[in-house]
Amino acid sequence: MEKLVDTSDEWIQSRTGIRERRKVQKGEATVEMSTNAVHNLMKNHNISPEEIDTIIVATVTPDMILPCSAALIQKNINAVNAWGYDLSAACSGFLFGLESGAALIESGRSKKVIVIGADTMSSILDYEDRNTCILFGDGAGAVLLEPSEEFGIIDSELRIDGSGGEYLKVDGGGSLNPASHETITNKSHYVWQDGKTVYKFAVRGMADISYEVATRNNLSGDDISLFIPHQANKRIIDATAKRLGLKESQIMINIDAYANTTSATLPICIAEAYENNRLKQGDNVMLSTFGAGFSWGAMYLKWGMSTHA
Repeated sequence: MEKLVDTSDEWIQSRTGIRERRKVQKGEATVEMSTNAVHNLMKNHNISPEEIDTIIVATVTPDMILPCSAALIQKNINAVNAWGYDLSAACSGFLFGLESGAALIESGRSKKVIVIGADTMSSILDYEDRNTCILFGDGAGAVLLEPSEEFGIIDSELRIDGSGGEYLKVDGGGSLNPASHETITNKSHYVWQDGKTVYKFAVRGMADISYEVATRNNLSGDDISLFIPHQANKRIIDATAKRLGLKESQIMINIDAYANTTSATLPICIAEAYENNRLKQGDNVMLSTFGAGFSWGAMYLKWGMSTHA
């Protein structure tokens, strides 16, 4: 990053906690990353593609406007019995997708729901803007939701506030400002943010909503086995963890290795926590997020899988 913008590794790490990030190769994008994530999920848990009946993709960087990413992934994995859709809620997208997938399970309409969080943020970053390009990386993750009487989502609180939309946005490319010479010249297809305002709202929003869900379910800091927050900024994570009364050993952090992968931060964290045996059956897990919109939320769940072999 020092070669691209006026910054330093020390400055980035001290203010964000980010040490490195991942970027797709030319020709790769959101659907390919998502397909790889789902293939790994099916292989590791012995799932056949025919068993999948719903695919939900949380992303703000689909390969194209249409068809939706879910359809392209469905084709790639040969999930012939599945339907699905894309969900756009920025960094909150995956958590919103979990809520939607769980509702389908609870209704009895679906038995196996794949929820994907994936974003190719490098495709919408201005690498001359140090206020944004240093913060993001590319990534994808996927989880499987199935019916359970004992485990799963216990409680959640999800919110949006459109008055915050002006502070974190991509102006160009939609129906209001379709691609044109002007939008390209003005760099309207790149992420823009008012960093100070976003930071202030994120600190308060994530901490407040996580605390609300915890207290509503009589969870003290000691009761939370693992806190998995959106990986946007280490200082935001620390503030939320402090509000919940958590020790460092109770917090899942990988922002140093991946930066903010937007919709993908939570599923990547979940996958790494599981692979590193930080999750065991019956654990109280708290997920929390904040994103453009503004959008934010928290979710309390009972982990249902046995320890990773």
